[in-house]
Amino acid sequence: MTASEHIILWDFLVPRPHQAAFVRGYGPEGGWARLFARAPGFLGTALYRDASDPERFVTLDRWESAEAYAAFRTRFAEEYATIDREFDALTLRERILGELVALRDG
Repeated sequence: MTASEHIILWDFLVPRPHQAAFVRGYGPEGGWARLFARAPGFLGTALYRDASDPERFVTLDRWESAEAYAAFRTRFAEEYATIDREFDALTLRERILGELVALRDG
């Protein structure tokens, strides 16, 4: 098997009063996705709500490779920090669950 996509999973705890704004900002058409889309190698993002805990959300960000993600973080570091501060007020908790590599035959 060979490596393909690089996936970053984030976990958030979002109080109910902030959920609509959070979904707008973190969804596939939100501010984060628009920033990511400016970088080569971005494949897409998805937002999920926990079925048993309505205040818990998970995002899945897909990149062509770890190198594409690292290049994005370097090139857009200032804008990343700005949007991160802007959306920080919406959450009680934000943590990375992990960086994964999708495998394919080859």
